[in-house]
Amino acid sequence: MIYRRVLVKLSGEMLGPRGSGFDKESASAAAAEFKEASGKGAQVAVLLGGGNIVRARDFAGIDRLSADYMGMTATVVNALGFKSLLEQAGVPSVVMSALNLSGVTEEISPARAVRHLEAGSLVIFAGGTGSPFFTTDTAAALRALEIGADALLKATRVDGVYDSDPEKNPNARLFEKELTFKEASEMGLGVMDRTAFALLEGSSLPAVVFNFLRKGSLARVLSGEDVGTKIF
Repeated sequence: MIYRRVLVKLSGEMLGPRGSGFDKESASAAAAEFKEASGKGAQVAVLLGGGNIVRARDFAGIDRLSADYMGMTATVVNALGFKSLLEQAGVPSVVMSALNLSGVTEEISPARAVRHLEAGSLVIFAGGTGSPFFTTDTAAALRALEIGADALLKATRVDGVYDSDPEKNPNARLFEKELTFKEASEMGLGVMDRTAFALLEGSSLPAVVFNFLRKGSLARVLSGEDVGTKIF
């Protein structure tokens, strides 16, 4: 095992197509990947997005503050549904939210999150950073640092980091295996937002961008196989 503790950034669109809501079939497939990964011995936390339900930029005419809180609330909906499916699959899980939802989720506490991880539970972080104007990429970087993760794993629909969007450009070039933060910055690669990138680079926390839709890929990353692109 190459990683002792990781945080996985999982977009809401892995739990249902954009704007479709929480899709049990998609979410169950995602839960199965985490169940397989749980057998690799690493402590695993996951931070969920909410793009399958709402995204701030989808709301023309709604002020940014309200839209961001709508998006953060959507991640809580995803977290509660995902927790249920994980536990049905035999993976003990805890939801911790940056939004105050006493009685529904636990309040985020890095120390308590670590205790849950050490006790064998998967920790699901919801509510983003709890503040508007920050993306879930930034929230993922923040939580990864707070729990002392060895790496941030960014689960995507593509095989790693490309020089352009491979879903739009069939000639996009994949950066295989490794890439430095400096190289990614100089090339202006849209791996994640600038704040998240700065947090990771400043703390020397590596990130691995990989294709979550390839069955078994999360478990392979945890086993140390060359999957996706590692940024360090």
